[in-house]
Amino acid sequence: MTLADLILWPGTKICDWLGVEPTSDSGLIRSMFNTFVYLIIFLIIAWIAVA
Repeated sequence: MTLADLILWPGTKICDWLGVEPTSDSGLIRSMFNTFVYLIIFLIIAWIAVA
């Protein structure tokens, strides 16, 4: 598994779960899901760091 596969793993698994091809639309759907996942993770980390 490459680093890119590891970074894109959450979006790929969500697309598989929804039945959407992860590489369709040039991977934009997968990128959207990755953005949501990493946004939530980093916001939680930032909230813990500030608190």
